[in-house]
This record gives sequence, C-alpha cells and structure tokens, in this order.
Amino acid sequence: MAVLGGRLALVRRETAGAQLTGDGLWDRIRHEAEEALAGAPMLAPLFLDSIINQSSFESAVFHRIAARLKNDVVSQALIVDTFNQAAKDDPTIPAALRADIAAVLERDPACERLIEPVLYFKGFHSIQTHRLAHWLWLNGARDFALYLQSRSSDVFQTDIHPAVPFGKGVFLDHATGLVVGETAVVEDDVSMLQDVTLGGTGKETCNRHPKVRQGAIIGAGAKILGNIEIGAYTRVAAGSVVLRPTEPYSTVAGVPARVVKVDDSARNGARQLDQTLSDLAYSSFNYSI
Repeated sequence: MAVLGGRLALVRRETAGAQLTGDGLWDRIRHEAEEALAGAPMLAPLFLDSIINQSSFESAVFHRIAARLKNDVVSQALIVDTFNQAAKDDPTIPAALRADIAAVLERDPACERLIEPVLYFKGFHSIQTHRLAHWLWLNGARDFALYLQSRSSDVFQTDIHPAVPFGKGVFLDHATGLVVGETAVVEDDVSMLQDVTLGGTGKETCNRHPKVRQGAIIGAGAKILGNIEIGAYTRVAAGSVVLRPTEPYSTVAGVPARVVKVDDSARNGARQLDQTLSDLAYSSFNYSI
C-alpha cells in the first residue's frame, strides 16, 4: 500500500497543472489517462510516457505504436520520426487517424474510453502502421514499407500489403488474422472483423484483389476473393466466401455467398455490427458475436 501511495503521489505531481489545449479529442484522452493513472498508479510509466507526457494526440499515437513495433533492427525513435515526417508530408494521415479512433468509439461496444484504442487495441494500431507503410511505399521506400508489413504481422497479427489504399474511418475489430492483398482497395467507413481475407483466386494476375466500397462491413472469417467489387454498405456475413461482385446495400451470406437481402435504406452498414442473421432461412449459416 505504501508503494501504491507513493506512485499515486507521483501521478498527482506529474499531472498537476495540466491545462486544456483546445483540441477536444486530445483533452479528453489526457483526462482519461489522468483518471486511469489515479486508479492504477502501478501503470504510471504506460500512461505518462504514452499519453500525458506527449504534446498532441498524433504524437501519443505515434509514440505508442512505435513502442510496440520497435526491436533490435528498427528503433522506436526511427519509427516516430518517420511517422512525423509522413504526417507532415500528407495531411490526410492525421485526419484519417482521428476518423479511425472515432470509428472505434462509435462502433465497438467494448470501447468505453478513447485511451483504450490508443494504448491497447491492435486493430487500431495496425491500421496506423499500414498508413505509414503505404506512405513509404508511395514514396519509394519499399523495403522499409515491406519491413513494417512484416513487423505488423508479427506484432498485430495482420498482413496488409503496403500498396493498398485505405480510406478514413476504418475499423478493424480484433484484427487477428486479417489478410489484404496488394491490389485491394478499402474505402471510407469500412468495418472488418477478425480472420477476414481480401485475397486473390490464384487465376488472375495484376489487378486481382477485391475493392471494398464505402460503409461495408465484413464479418468474422469472411473470404472475399478476386478482383470483385463489394458495393457500398454491403454486409458480408461471417464465414462467407464471396466470389462475385455485390450490389450496394446488399447482405450476402454462405459458401459461396449469395444475396439474402437488399435494403437501400441501410446507409449505416459499417456502424451496425450486429451480424446475427437468424431471421434468414439459411440453414448452413448461424453466427452472432
């Protein structure tokens, strides 16, 4: 108890006099971190180094991801510096970062605080790592980009080719086992759960991977194969194998997947993570999260 009391006193000294920055998102995250520190002073180094002692939301995210990716080959400082260079060069990177964290809070019922994706969620971390790798790829640093792809696969269990463009507001729930091939496209507000594959059929060359349009949700374990388009706001049921293009606002399920419903009013597909399709007369598919 004496040790915890001493740490709590340190926390109070470190956070005393903290002022609002005018950045509502960052101010909220700092406040959450200060509350977390008070409740768990034994984790003071995590909260202080990753959030409270950082100067901005972006620097906090870059620092935390770099801390997870660093190893004997690539240092934390190098990753942070590269993140900062990318964000300065391409303003869409920090803008997408903010949209991504908003997507987690909005769509993930397990997320109650913004510090959770910043500190813990590998889906959020893997997206930001991919954004950096994609920037490197576009700027000719392909070996560094491929290295980050490999390192992200080791640390976050996601394998996303650096060439793939990601829109903003993308949400990877759990993320483990995600595979995205080189010529795929992932647009704004897409949600994907664990063990999803955006892959090739093995029969195509060059442009050979799926294009996932805005607002789609891809359920856990779904496999989408070939140069096909997943229409805007499509819902792909968990465990499905999709081999043909889908129209916007459709729900597809099965192996191979077939259209089970089309609802053009379902414009918030990515925000509705209920994958329970028990209302459908489809005996070989039954899944809920």
